[in-house]
Amino acid sequence: MPFPDVKLANRPLHFLYLCDCSGSMAASGKMQALNQAIRQSLPGMAAVARDNPEARVLVRAVSFADHAAWHIETPTPVDQLEWRDLQAGGITAMGAALQLVAAALQTPPMEVRALPPVLVLISDGQPTDDFAGGLEALRRVPWAQKAVRLAIALGHDADLEVLQRFIGTEPATAGRSPRRPLQAGNATSLAQYIQWASTAVVGAASMPASRVSETPLEAAAGNIPLPDLPPTVLDPTDDVGPVVW
Repeated sequence: MPFPDVKLANRPLHFLYLCDCSGSMAASGKMQALNQAIRQSLPGMAAVARDNPEARVLVRAVSFADHAAWHIETPTPVDQLEWRDLQAGGITAMGAALQLVAAALQTPPMEVRALPPVLVLISDGQPTDDFAGGLEALRRVPWAQKAVRLAIALGHDADLEVLQRFIGTEPATAGRSPRRPLQAGNATSLAQYIQWASTAVVGAASMPASRVSETPLEAAAGNIPLPDLPPTVLDPTDDVGPVVW
């Protein structure tokens, strides 16, 4: 007797942007470049999701300026997402943004069978609120401990030490360098980093190799080896494009 067709339930993979919308982001076209980079990356992320049907890629976004708020609060399938432009103005409530994300990564509302989430923090400056308190709240959440945490610095005024603390201090291993903040010096390099995070990193997080146990919270930390950056990513110090940040 043939076995009936059984469709295995896919597992959610939450991808969260944490976007600096402070007043300095209005300068030199940074806010426009960020909106454009995220919007242009969505088709590639959707293609990766289609190629990995066992993972259901869900996108959310937090903006932070004078306050932190959900820009996209409902986890949205990437193929259904329509990006609404962020607006710049205010200071840099980064700590409040981390608090917001920490609450969202509790179980519930996070599903027990979810894959480790991907968190991408993008900033061009320094936090103006209690960053340490927000980071501590995030670190206490098991899902955040298992998350792939990336940071993109826009220009040379971003606080690299703060972004490194968000990423963590993962030690170097054989064939892998310690993870560092990515530095985007212009719109082109920003777009390439966003594209890498939304395609190569999402693909790595979706692959069976990242599923070392049925319950991801029981998995060893760092079980998702990040793919190398593409060789086409420009040196952020290169003077290319109309504006260098």
